[in-house]
Amino acid sequence: MPPNTVTHPVPLGDGVFVNYGTRACSFSATRLARLILKTDGTMPAFLHIGCGGKRKDQTTRGFNKPEWQEIRVDIDPRVQPDIVASITDMSAVPDESVDAIFTSHTIEHLYPHEVPVALREFLRVLKPEGFAVITCPDLQSVCALVAEDKLTETAYVSPAGPIAPIDIIYGHRPSLARGNLYMAHHCGFTQRVLVGTLQAAGFKSVASMRRGHPYYDLWALATKSPMDEEALRALAREHFP
Repeated sequence: MPPNTVTHPVPLGDGVFVNYGTRACSFSATRLARLILKTDGTMPAFLHIGCGGKRKDQTTRGFNKPEWQEIRVDIDPRVQPDIVASITDMSAVPDESVDAIFTSHTIEHLYPHEVPVALREFLRVLKPEGFAVITCPDLQSVCALVAEDKLTETAYVSPAGPIAPIDIIYGHRPSLARGNLYMAHHCGFTQRVLVGTLQAAGFKSVASMRRGHPYYDLWALATKSPMDEEALRALAREHFP
């Protein structure tokens, strides 16, 4: 399906905590940049924001290639990311230092007023020709199930078990019951709202798609600089499912 083109938290700052294997180390932001980011231009780097336990092979076809360097970012130190940080404050990452961003089912965990803050952070860390790939639940398709009075019926089965519309809207109930409050959802998007939110944040070109059953998700690819429609579609085909 071709994309629709439409024009426990760790304090950051000068002292930043970074995980290497099972060791947590503190570095200055400058030293972190030298250590983690390949700034010599030989290898493009993408931030895997809100990575959880996932790795590069669970991102997109475009990123799952040897030439891409993955830098894993998460607010939860238990998943051992490269950088422990909130999506709204990635002070550890220097301005215009990464080529791309991938974030899956992360922005719905923010409150509505935090979404523009996070997107400004995305734009800050992206190089001028950089882009972001964002996927999140599609409330429009999920609410169609709610309208059919299927709020607690299984919509699909994930590796974490059965998922009902109530889980997609509010957060995975079993995870929340186990005390993982990071899994709570605080906002949501339709395709039009997601595209409009990205444009309002300052992204110049946006491609998007929505998938119904059994995915109930949205995908968007947003560029920091303007990109012509043909190039945008080609880039989206690399990264959209």
